[in-house]
Amino acid sequence: MEKFNKYRVKADQETAKKRAEVEERERKIKERREKEQEKREALEPKIKELTDEEAAEMMQQQKESSKVVAKAATKDVDATKKDEEEEDPQDAGKLKPNAGNGCDLPNYRWTQTLSDIEVRIPLPKAGLRSRDLTVDIQKNHLKVAVKNQLPAIIDDRLLHDVKMEESTWLLEDKQTVLITLEKVNKMEWWSRLVVSDPEINTKKINPEPSKLSDLDGETRGLVEKMMYDQRQKEMGLPTSEEQKKQDMMKKYTFN
Repeated sequence: MEKFNKYRVKADQETAKKRAEVEERERKIKERREKEQEKREALEPKIKELTDEEAAEMMQQQKESSKVVAKAATKDVDATKKDEEEEDPQDAGKLKPNAGNGCDLPNYRWTQTLSDIEVRIPLPKAGLRSRDLTVDIQKNHLKVAVKNQLPAIIDDRLLHDVKMEESTWLLEDKQTVLITLEKVNKMEWWSRLVVSDPEINTKKINPEPSKLSDLDGETRGLVEKMMYDQRQKEMGLPTSEEQKKQDMMKKYTFN
């Protein structure tokens, strides 16, 4: 009984710890959804009745704006063509990242930060419940399927490893499966979710400055170094490591 009580206390502590971790992850997911909802509400257009004079003035402004936009669009097309001509041949055919630094695919959409990946999968029919789904998150494999329905929505090897114990999924509004995958390597951008996906050009990823402020000093320094090296490569200039080597060579040559 003494041994039983000893290990029971330990088991209760482990259970409480895991429950707290799950509650914390669910809280973060809920906060993320609330922020997204706030952004969507902020972008919703406001309805306002206009007088005939205001409507005529708005039409004139729109015509002038259209001319400016058309001119700017022409410049953007020319700049895009120039960028494509100067693009690294190794990046030819790669997709441009979506607004979340991931990719929009026919069956799902994924976005990423340096620390995690979020996958949104619209379900093929409404009214499904969690028990109707199979979601299996492994260290290097992801499977998502509707039970008794083939083929699976996703059933493939992940591009890189994830932390199984830190990764979660939930059914959102009985319409969308939301999966959060915690990266093992938090200093690397993924070019695809699973190995069979089309590849995105990670050189065109633009991390949000607000996200950098959330990182600790050491990690933020490493991320800023990565961004600096990426810009240097795009301009054909030496990276920070290459600059150090050049400085050392100059020093030894001078001596």
